[in-house]
Amino acid sequence: MQSDTLLHIANFTTLFVCMVLKFPQIFVLMRAKSTKGVSLNSLLLELIGFIVFVTYQMYYDYPPPTYLEYPILIAQDVILLLLILHYNGSLRLSLIYAALFVGGWRLLTVERWIIDLAMSLCTFISATSKLAQLQCLWRSKDAGQVSALSWAMATYTCIARIYTTTVTTGDMQVLVRFIAMTLLNMWVLFTVIYYQKRSSSLKKDE
Repeated sequence: MQSDTLLHIANFTTLFVCMVLKFPQIFVLMRAKSTKGVSLNSLLLELIGFIVFVTYQMYYDYPPPTYLEYPILIAQDVILLLLILHYNGSLRLSLIYAALFVGGWRLLTVERWIIDLAMSLCTFISATSKLAQLQCLWRSKDAGQVSALSWAMATYTCIARIYTTTVTTGDMQVLVRFIAMTLLNMWVLFTVIYYQKRSSSLKKDE
């Protein structure tokens, strides 16, 4: 009974956090009208990872509460992508990205081996998205318009999903993905906090 209660709490809080996870980042971009420190490549790879993951879960009829947040995250990432393209002056590319994402999503379920292969690569794709964001931060040495709150919430949702996956499906591929994402999200979070504190101290010294 206690484990069921914890499972419901983990599922509910994960869904709730994911409903607003990208909002801090969206508001930061809209306020600054700048994409400094935000990696477009990271966002694109994250979108691919999300699409593959939710398609895999739906294909194998996993319990909806274990993946319900991903359509919400995908919608928020699409908004972020449009904002980044807009502020970079390349909004016309959105149609190309839309065609590629929709075409790729349809391709995933053509054959079973395709979705299985995509899922086996999903952790690598998602990990690469985090590393792309880290590289962007290291190169600019400035957290710029990156939201620490969004990364903190992303870290929490991955930790919660480690628990829900363990007590529901036990899928090792999914579990390994969430463990890797937790560690990488924490890495990005600490890097953002470091550069934000560094930037604040430099402004005080001026």
